[in-house]
Amino acid sequence: MSSENRDHGAASPAPSNLGDPSKSTKKSSANDLGLHDVEHGASEQPVGALPVPPVDKRRAGLHRALSARQVSMIAIAGTIGTGLFLGTGRSLAQGGPASMLLCYSIVGFIVYVTLLLLGEMATQYPVAGSFNGYATRFFSPSYGFALSWNYWFNDAVSVASDLTAAQLVLQYWTTWHTWVISLIFWVFLVTVNAIHVRAYGELEYWLSSLKVITVIIFIILGIVVNAGGNQAHEYIGGKNWHIPGAPFVGGFGGFARVFVTASFAYGGTESLGITAGETKNPSRNMPRVVKLVFWRILLFYILSILLMGLNVPYTYPGLSNKQTTTSPFTIVFQMAGSTVAGSFMNTVILTSVLSAGNHALFAGTRVLYGLATTTPPQAPAFFARTTRSGVPLLALLATSSVSILCFGSSFIGSGELWGWLQNIVGVSNQIAWLSIGLASWKFRRAWIRQGRPLSEMKFRATWTWPWGPYFVVITVAALIIIQGWSSVIPTFSAVDFVSFYIEIPVMIVMYLAWMLIRRPKPASGAPPTALSPTEPVEQPPPRSLAHRVWRRLTYHDSVDIRTVDLRRDEHEEEPEDLADDQRREAKLKGRWGWLWRVYYAVV
Repeated sequence: MSSENRDHGAASPAPSNLGDPSKSTKKSSANDLGLHDVEHGASEQPVGALPVPPVDKRRAGLHRALSARQVSMIAIAGTIGTGLFLGTGRSLAQGGPASMLLCYSIVGFIVYVTLLLLGEMATQYPVAGSFNGYATRFFSPSYGFALSWNYWFNDAVSVASDLTAAQLVLQYWTTWHTWVISLIFWVFLVTVNAIHVRAYGELEYWLSSLKVITVIIFIILGIVVNAGGNQAHEYIGGKNWHIPGAPFVGGFGGFARVFVTASFAYGGTESLGITAGETKNPSRNMPRVVKLVFWRILLFYILSILLMGLNVPYTYPGLSNKQTTTSPFTIVFQMAGSTVAGSFMNTVILTSVLSAGNHALFAGTRVLYGLATTTPPQAPAFFARTTRSGVPLLALLATSSVSILCFGSSFIGSGELWGWLQNIVGVSNQIAWLSIGLASWKFRRAWIRQGRPLSEMKFRATWTWPWGPYFVVITVAALIIIQGWSSVIPTFSAVDFVSFYIEIPVMIVMYLAWMLIRRPKPASGAPPTALSPTEPVEQPPPRSLAHRVWRRLTYHDSVDIRTVDLRRDEHEEEPEDLADDQRREAKLKGRWGWLWRVYYAVV
């Protein structure tokens, strides 16, 4: 790829305004606050051009400051939080141990294939906005607009959900003004994310490390408890799978209901694509990160959930109700020893809530930044302003403001509110996965249609060709449809039905509104036909009113796979990227290469 094309695809630093005093005056107020505008280059870039975070001496835009160590740990455990530690209690109470294990396994496989599809695009185009930008670029600008705002709302609500979960965790010790801890957590998260992306990465690394250690301890302890190492000194085995009502609680309705809880638990995994825009050496690090997802799913979800179902009966008091939700992790630690062990586990869960909220706030902020920097902008331009440290501060404040929802727990109960928020976020996660499948489907078709060799792809999930995108779209669509079964049968629950399906009509309305009102053109690499100055422009014949109405109603902006530009925004390795690869290869081929392999695998 030529340097001319590379420069053309990137969001370049703002040009100097020395020759235009008016422009200098216009931007002085923003610069006084330490904020910088990112120039969109609207006249040069086609619709759907992806915003590439500029790394320049003026420090405008996002910074590539997340190391491979931080990104890998974020991929392994960054999004493990309330979904696994608390949501499993709700899943066990509503669906039973067999439904929980089966649903989490099915959703886990779907998520793994989805991440491989995302990894192909994120490695080729490591940019801000991630799959939202890919949906705009390869599928439809209008759909990308609706998806981006839906996913931003998902991340913002996730922060509120995590802060509400903090109240549930605190009820293990006290019920006195639990909303205070939510306020303290909110201030802490906003402060950390406002400092620098490295501050976010370092905090997430150590909190995620704690979660990894805790889950490993839980797996070992769960085996010991099941074998008889519990306070009752009795072998548990599979007894809890044979109590009345188990292992499938609530029939098909209970089974289907667990899908949305599982989707909530796995949610956020896809946002590792969002970190691609701020990852060092993304061509090498992103494939490594994506491949870790399989082991994360197997170790942290499937094994943990199997042990929960074996050790904790679905009838355990307070497992999930309107006022509170008890973590199966805490219950197993109590079974192993004492209240002190339970308190330790509850403390870890509290830190995991903080970690999940930190990750959701980071992702939501970057999605809103991506909306403001895409062409044409899909959010107010001031959300693209960044501080000297590369933090989109205004986007951060807007995302964190939605967290005020968590204080509604004082009126409807923390357990009830958290359940509603969990449903909303779970369905939103599923819409994101479906959208990755759609974008990957068009991306792969465009790559083949335009005759580009597969060897030019920086990362290719070979075993998912060609069925991967079709599998993701069909299975996720089926999940979205069937998981609300329990809200309709045997009795209709309006509140539950709305929490399951409110995202769908909102997406449709935003998609149609953007398409019919703005009428965006799909991304294309084909230049317009040139006309000579002397050649007359043929005027189209006048159209009737009925014809104009029909044209508007049948208009669509689906991207043409024959003309979409597949070279714009491709990542070209920098000299420091190549140097990093050489240092790594030298270590692996050296005398202590086997030790370095162990180090990279663990750290």
